Amino acid sequence: MAKRMILMLLAMGLLVGGVLGYKLYGRYMMNKAMAAQKPPPATVSVTEARELTWEPTLHAVGSLAAVQGIIVNAQLDGAVTRIAFESGATVKAGDLLIQQDISAEEAQLANAQAGAVLARLNLDRAKELRAQSTNAQADLDAATAASEQTHATVEELKAVIDKRTIRAPFDGGLGIRQVSLGQFLRSGAAVVTLQMLDPIYVNFALPQQNVAQVAAGQPVRVSVDAYPGEVFAGAVNALNPDVDDATRNFQIQATLKNPDGRLRPGMFGSVEVQLPASEKVVTLPLSAIVYNPYGNAVYVVEGQGKEGGDLVVRQQFVQTGATRGDQVAVSKGVKPGDVVVTAGQLKLRNGASVVINNKVTPSNAAAPTPDHP
Repeated sequence: MAKRMILMLLAMGLLVGGVLGYKLYGRYMMNKAMAAQKPPPATVSVTEARELTWEPTLHAVGSLAAVQGIIVNAQLDGAVTRIAFESGATVKAGDLLIQQDISAEEAQLANAQAGAVLARLNLDRAKELRAQSTNAQADLDAATAASEQTHATVEELKAVIDKRTIRAPFDGGLGIRQVSLGQFLRSGAAVVTLQMLDPIYVNFALPQQNVAQVAAGQPVRVSVDAYPGEVFAGAVNALNPDVDDATRNFQIQATLKNPDGRLRPGMFGSVEVQLPASEKVVTLPLSAIVYNPYGNAVYVVEGQGKEGGDLVVRQQFVQTGATRGDQVAVSKGVKPGDVVVTAGQLKLRNGASVVINNKVTPSNAAAPTPDHP
């Protein structure tokens, strides 16, 4: 009985062992087949690292300001009898803007001018009589004083009339009218803004360590959000002689040509001051850089690799520098002529096989411009 039990257990053990062995062998063969397969190559776009000559620049954020800019105000109390401009118009220096009521002053001026003529005649007569010694010196002095007094009265009235005749003090563009016909203006009341827009200033600041690198006449380039892709050229015209003791920055002013008046006072702009020296740099598109907390890297395309593909990629850590448009300078890790992946990096790992498709490539321009249909 015991012998039969032992034989039965041995038979069951062999059966179970055979089944397990068959399954393990099948799994082993499946894993081996899967290991023999390799993933299909990833499709990427690439570019070649280039060595370019860059002129180094200093970057700052600036504010545009008018060369001449004022709010035209009334200098004396008076009612508005004439408005000689339209909102937004361009005027020349001396053009009439506002005429206040001067009827009383004009009448007083006519009276004063008549008195001045009489006083002048009396003075001439007194001089003739004095030359003949037929009047006293005091009579000549009184006639002289009377003539000068009436002349001063005439000039005073003319000055009042001029102050109530508001004219443009310089060429420029007007803002929105702030007065109405018949309105009584108090002294100091705003009439309209007047801005000279061509040329226009851009004011900005740089750290004190750059003070020796900037001088009057150096070219600058300014870009503003209102006109993406456009660059406005100008030159430095003035530097403050002192450094701000709170920020340790020094103020700089540059002049830009603005013949069409598109740049407006108060706009912010990105300013680049071009330095006279130049340097050679290796450049790549910004899209080629894979930014990681442990270091920036690129994928360099190489020939036959360990996975048997025609082309493979090698992850290469790089040191990046200044940017210009869509380009970034690479100071370490890449040399001119290296083929670098610019799109498709998320699908890659070190040693992965790739195929190249450059039908669509990221932008790689130092001064990009927006596409127009």
